[in-house]
Amino acid sequence: METENTLSKSISAAGDKAAYDAACKRLLANKIILAWIMKSCLEEFRNISVEDIAEKYIEGQPRIAQMGVYPDEKDPGDGELIQGSPTEDSSMTEGTVTFDIRFKAIAPGAGNEYITLIINVEAQNDFYPGYPIIKRGIYYCSRMISSQYGVEFTKSHFEKIKKVYSIWICTNPPKYCQNTINRYRICEEHLVGESREAKENYNLLTAIVIALGKPGDGNYTGILKLLEVLLSSNRAAEEKKRILQKDFQIKMTYELESEVQTMCNLSKGIEERALYQGVAKGFVQGIQQGIQEGMQQGIQQGIQQGIQEGVQEGMQQATLSSIRNLMISLNMTEDQAMAALQLSDADKEKYRKLLHQTQ
Repeated sequence: METENTLSKSISAAGDKAAYDAACKRLLANKIILAWIMKSCLEEFRNISVEDIAEKYIEGQPRIAQMGVYPDEKDPGDGELIQGSPTEDSSMTEGTVTFDIRFKAIAPGAGNEYITLIINVEAQNDFYPGYPIIKRGIYYCSRMISSQYGVEFTKSHFEKIKKVYSIWICTNPPKYCQNTINRYRICEEHLVGESREAKENYNLLTAIVIALGKPGDGNYTGILKLLEVLLSSNRAAEEKKRILQKDFQIKMTYELESEVQTMCNLSKGIEERALYQGVAKGFVQGIQQGIQEGMQQGIQQGIQQGIQEGVQEGMQQATLSSIRNLMISLNMTEDQAMAALQLSDADKEKYRKLLHQTQ
């Protein structure tokens, strides 16, 4: 039987929280998502398939911040999520930096050799946090290089320094830079003469800024579309899964021999904003139902006098419908639904009886 894989569960659990920090990290930490980012933005993987990058070139299981990769559920051992390199870099003189996601990858180098890369991915919702994002990206690159001393090399063996990438995904950039990807790296310039250094000896630091946008832009394709869909707080989970499967061939299921199928708890992690949206939706649906049942006059009177003093016929039906909608869409109990609608104690008792009569 087919059941959701870890990415699919992350999308369902994130819901409209996808633009929030923790949910972004969990979604981005899936190997197939990282593989798309690497193929689209890193020159070392331009000619390698996304599937091969995910399966062969991402080393270990990279980590997300200081938490486990998937705190709500253990990874079933399919290697979809990353854990790998430590995400906390401490220095007695420079303080502590906690990376969102950090991991190692191998890439084809000269001849038949492979090189090791250290990659950091950051999800950034605030494009103007009080400093230029790119400066922070360059600082993160510098820390990833300096922290290699004593780990990747010792004494004067600087030839062992690994190339680093810091990739910043900005989910809410200003309009002028939406749907853009910019790269910042060290390049050789010939000021006098044409003496050349091997590129791998100076091309050690690259920062990339991915500024997401909206559909309708000519650049809205490839990795920009994939990440906008994945991290959108406006798209439903099922819509995200459908687009990712259809347009990017990202699987959302895998075969299991057992008959166990995990059900997503759709109400998990709903923010207070979503609660207000659910209440408003319930009232709209209740009023629409009242109109359909010929109670338009009662509803209009109820709106004017207030919910607590609503017309007995029209508003009663609207309120009942609102309570039912909250109970179904947000998985609330009848008491929680009535509390969200701010009903008086007397009204609560009345509607509790009405609910039981109509069941």
